[in-house]
Amino acid sequence: MYFSLLAASLTFAGSVAAKQCQNLTVPVCISARNGVFNLPTLQGNADATTFAQNLTSIRGNFTKEVLLDYATVSGTYNISAKFCKPDVENGTNPTVQVLTHGLGFDKTYWDLPFNDFNYSYIDVAVDQYGFCTLSIDRLGEGNSSKADPLSVLQAPAEMSVLYELTSMLRNGTLPNVPHAFSKIVHVGHSFGSALSYLLAVMHPTASDGLILTGFSQNGSYLAATVASWDSKLARLNQPLRFGNISYAAVSGAISMLGSSSSSNTSQIASSLAKYNISLGELQQLFQTTDLGDLIAGAQPSDSPHQADLPSGYLTWTDAGSNQFAFLLPEFFDPSILQFAESTKFPYTLGELLTIGSGPPMAPEFKGPVQIVTGRQDSIYCGGDCLATGDPALASIPAKSKVAFPAAKAFEAYIQPDTAHGINLHYNSTAVYNVIQRFLNSQGLAPS
Repeated sequence: MYFSLLAASLTFAGSVAAKQCQNLTVPVCISARNGVFNLPTLQGNADATTFAQNLTSIRGNFTKEVLLDYATVSGTYNISAKFCKPDVENGTNPTVQVLTHGLGFDKTYWDLPFNDFNYSYIDVAVDQYGFCTLSIDRLGEGNSSKADPLSVLQAPAEMSVLYELTSMLRNGTLPNVPHAFSKIVHVGHSFGSALSYLLAVMHPTASDGLILTGFSQNGSYLAATVASWDSKLARLNQPLRFGNISYAAVSGAISMLGSSSSSNTSQIASSLAKYNISLGELQQLFQTTDLGDLIAGAQPSDSPHQADLPSGYLTWTDAGSNQFAFLLPEFFDPSILQFAESTKFPYTLGELLTIGSGPPMAPEFKGPVQIVTGRQDSIYCGGDCLATGDPALASIPAKSKVAFPAAKAFEAYIQPDTAHGINLHYNSTAVYNVIQRFLNSQGLAPS
């Protein structure tokens, strides 16, 4: 039986033994041909705004404007990952799904702890369908190694990480996972889908199947997305998590505001009334503006990262920007927006400059391909994936069929009542089942 050596070392993700998971730190040696860009170091938020203005300008291709040359980047970085397998072994030929998150998230996108993990993709894939999963923090994110946000953290280097991890799974050399997988599927979201697509272009035999969620090859709306983010330096937007401000300093400042007793609340309400501001309005101020980001990580139960990130790490400004890009009103729990904003992760200059760097076709990839995008995805469909303007074209993502001329099968599935952040919507588990059934239908089920 496979994984017989693994069972003793597993740490369970929850109190219910429905799946067995272990956290891994994997040293990965990368080599990639990255761009050399002529950009000054960002000194403050005004510089981040200037960068966004240049990147989104209609005057031309800003990436090409600042591209000086190409150079090979190499090095060894630690990649944080979580490997999960079914609690009950079925067969001897398992299938592993490699899960790659997009910009603004870490690997918990696939196993959201919100609402007792009711939004978990991994729970469905592993517990209900018997797949194994390897979810990763992309290089520079979460608990993975940090790197230069301009010269290293670009699409080619991050794809190199994905390729090396895939090779380890294929060869049976991934630390503490003693199995050589013959069936490997790559599941991405947004930028993670772009990396999975790039993997299929550059290494067409590395993957046995592609699931590209939150994806199309229509980049017409990326400029509007970047503009809506109103990007800030991550270290200034959430200084407790991404800057170098200590928890003690912030908690001390908060304590100066007084206790949370009802009498103090009454005093605050009385003071606010003088300025025609209610407690509800004050709550909105902290929940929906960057004031909430300023204190993210300040609760005793939080674990501030104090990552002291360089200024090339950026993030969107507040919960409003988050909702605009990722969530469809009335079809998500309002509390999940606050959760997502307080636990967001940055993106980098290099990622924004190379997000559309992949070739238009993956002509040699022969595995099945499924694109899964929310109908109201604003980033890749402008808010309506069915608005093609062409009666012969079912959806905007469906146009990508021509990019995979050798694929065994191609399907573009449009999830109703869903925007770009698929896994954060009420109906997320429904689309998880669509993905698993597609894989099963293509001979990629565990056996």
